[in-house]
Amino acid sequence: MIGDTFLDRLRREGRIVIVGASLAGLRAAETLRAKGFAGSLTMIGDEPYEPYDRPPLSKAVLLGRASPQHTELPRRREIDVKWRLGVAATGLDLRAKRVRLADGDEVEYDRLLIATGVRARPWPKEAEARLDGVFVLRTRDDAVGLQRRLKASPRRVFVIGAGFTGSEIASACREQGIAVTVAERAGAPLVGALGGVIGAVAAELHRENGVDLRTGVMVTALEGDSAGRVRAAHLSDGTVVETDVVVVSLGATRNTEWLAGSGLGAGPRGIACDAGCRAFDFRGIVTDDVFVAGDVARSPHPLFNYQFLSLEHWGNAVTQAEVAAHNMISASAERRPHIWVPAFWSSQFGVNIKSVGVPSMGEQIMITQGSLAERRFIGTYGYQGRVIAAVSFDNTRWLEFYQRLIETGAPFPLEFPTVDRRPEGRQPVSADFPDPSLPTHGPTVTLSGYSPADRRLVFTPGRH
Repeated sequence: MIGDTFLDRLRREGRIVIVGASLAGLRAAETLRAKGFAGSLTMIGDEPYEPYDRPPLSKAVLLGRASPQHTELPRRREIDVKWRLGVAATGLDLRAKRVRLADGDEVEYDRLLIATGVRARPWPKEAEARLDGVFVLRTRDDAVGLQRRLKASPRRVFVIGAGFTGSEIASACREQGIAVTVAERAGAPLVGALGGVIGAVAAELHRENGVDLRTGVMVTALEGDSAGRVRAAHLSDGTVVETDVVVVSLGATRNTEWLAGSGLGAGPRGIACDAGCRAFDFRGIVTDDVFVAGDVARSPHPLFNYQFLSLEHWGNAVTQAEVAAHNMISASAERRPHIWVPAFWSSQFGVNIKSVGVPSMGEQIMITQGSLAERRFIGTYGYQGRVIAAVSFDNTRWLEFYQRLIETGAPFPLEFPTVDRRPEGRQPVSADFPDPSLPTHGPTVTLSGYSPADRRLVFTPGRH
């Protein structure tokens, strides 16, 4: 009865604070109101904008088909929220239940949701990163600045990193007739996320669309002119590429630094939480008033050996936020687990790429439908004798079927025939992922072991 009384009071007049004016933060707020939460709701964001959609920034916005100022996320309902925008959270006092802000203020809570997401990893040499013409692409302001430069018809754009975002930027440049060079330390684009077999197809797409793709090289320096504008990139093979716009696309860093000393199990890999989105403390003990959702979360998943997963996926942010919001105001017996199957999509060089599951866990791959040569296929990944993931190039209609195979632990290699399987898909081959001990910015899913208190992560800045 005591628990029921507390929950009734929480729903009626409690204080819920959401740190992160993000997709996950907004969907959590909407879910709370939809489920009858009538108390005080505060949303804190370090950017001055209400939640907006990030995927269009590297696609429609760079192509000039959408304005960066008009990427606000649609509202599913009124949320009656107190906005604290343009001010970052700088600390958390778990005992006093207070969030400290950069302006010196403190916000008290009864329940806290952390949805701070990730930020773009900057170029590690600060003086070079400050050169005029050097960009990252993560925020609305980033997109405004980069779009302005692309509209000014630069001589050449130089992209560091051929993960999904880097490849989308290169695609947008070529669609506008802008010369672009892409430098990738691995052997092909997308290898960290999809492996070498699919990476080889991605490399062909780049080159056939006029991208000057340089693989197996690192950028050693960015050179500026006397006015402080970037003018060239120096590569590890001794070549120099003249450029007036550089986009650094080296993956993301999770926004957890503000939690240092808080006692939460937070570090470079993210914030550990259980399947019900409750945060762990640094000892591995679950909290009951702090929840986590979105890109910053790392949570165990039964389909993937209960390893902690961090997912930089739009759909995951939505579903995890909805689960977190439900559980924040529900009794233990009514709480739900978050077991969404990872799904990710990208559009580049006129091809729609979509994956389900965790391709980077795959040991082998089979082309189970279509043909690599035709760039219209489905590749199925296997791990320890079962289907773990699938990726499609312009063939998404079958992915729901493959998702069911993942969910049911179907055996791999697949033994049943498909209507358009070619000889190349009859036998599994190595998925050819890079050595996991080497730093990579490629995966949109990161597996980070079994310990909720594991905060170890090594990134070697010199390997670009």
